[in-house]
Amino acid sequence: MMKVVCVGSGYVGSVTAAAFAFLGHDTTVIDIDPNKIKLIQSGKSPIYEPELDQLISMTIGKTLHAETKYDSVNHADIIFICVGTPSKADGTVDMTYVTQVAEQIASRLNPESFTVIVNKSTVPVGTADRVTGRVRQKSGLQAGVHFSVVSNPEFLREGCALEDVFFPDRIVIGSESDTAKTKMRELYGRLLERHKYKQWSETFSFLNQLDKPPAIYFETDSKSAEMIKYASNAFLSVKISYINEIARLCDALGAQVQQVAKGMGLDGRIGSKFLQVSSGWGGSCFPKDTIELLSTSQKYGRELTVVKAAIDSNLAMHKYCVDKIRDRLKSLNGKTVGILGLTFKPNTDDARKSQAQVIIARLLELGANVKVHDPKGMEMFQAINSELQITYCENPEETAQYADAIVLLTHWDQYLQLDWKEMYKRMSNPYILDTRNVLPRPELIHIGFQVEGLGTS
Repeated sequence: MMKVVCVGSGYVGSVTAAAFAFLGHDTTVIDIDPNKIKLIQSGKSPIYEPELDQLISMTIGKTLHAETKYDSVNHADIIFICVGTPSKADGTVDMTYVTQVAEQIASRLNPESFTVIVNKSTVPVGTADRVTGRVRQKSGLQAGVHFSVVSNPEFLREGCALEDVFFPDRIVIGSESDTAKTKMRELYGRLLERHKYKQWSETFSFLNQLDKPPAIYFETDSKSAEMIKYASNAFLSVKISYINEIARLCDALGAQVQQVAKGMGLDGRIGSKFLQVSSGWGGSCFPKDTIELLSTSQKYGRELTVVKAAIDSNLAMHKYCVDKIRDRLKSLNGKTVGILGLTFKPNTDDARKSQAQVIIARLLELGANVKVHDPKGMEMFQAINSELQITYCENPEETAQYADAIVLLTHWDQYLQLDWKEMYKRMSNPYILDTRNVLPRPELIHIGFQVEGLGTS
């Protein structure tokens, strides 16, 4: 058993801490927000993630602890920095929170032991070196003797983050310290002992992946590890933008983008993942990470033109969706549009930088009245978009009342099970734009809807 500290109780910190606690490590979550800490102490998750409540409830007070102070740092073997790294106005990353945490850790390090400090947050290349310098300066301790800073980027998909923790494709460790690498191998050793999960597979659905190939444990230098995270997210953004551009061309040519994507995905060099058409990519990672990577490339005179094109293409996809609605209704001025889905993907309450933000803002600019619903994301969406004059509906059916159009943005399972006959009765004009191509089109057309998708001609 190791003593683990996770600073930050957001999506990364909460999931990481709960996972290591489940594996038997003595784990403490630190957050300056007392409300989040109280939630964890009561056995509840401060964020929505399937089955995370149950995992926290099982471990709290046993192997999982939560506090607002940094008292546990002095006894920790490994400390994860899991705080936010938001974008500044110029597109670069705001490192304020990481720096503050590094200083708090530095002032409490135990000089009689060796502590590994892990950057789990997505941070610019070179951050491990900068954190090392800050900790050394603040603590007076020697890097490589008393502590070492490691890059261990997260690759968690919100909505299935626990599955990604316990059954990752790869675990990336970036470090120049052999001692730190040894400690990280010891920490993750329990994660790789999958036979121990079997007894819990009926309790937690995220553990039903025992036949998945073992994770690749990949060690490299810290700068390469930091770059791996950015390069991975940028590549996935490019892939989504590409299939969305193909969808727009399919609309013009009469081809079916889902068939095209399926045929492409059969090629092992391409693969089927991230070839699902949508209104664009969003969330707290892809927009921020692509802009940071592009900004860095421009700073060093190595502009990533492909990444820039993906960003521009993504914005064009948002506009394309609004144009489809306007073309169908002739004008959006005074029309009522119901939006289904505010989070950037299903099974999360994360509405940061979601596609809905841009699309709704554009609809309002064109004079539309907008009503919205989301099973989990309305509270966050409203908090970060208080300037948007829209109506928040308690259920999906309310969005259809007197609506001239319904737009599916997030493919929550709930929306696939709607009583579409009831939705039809409530609408002034029975038009649906399905930006995910997941709704039962033949059934909807039979009811009387006019249905459009993306890349379905």
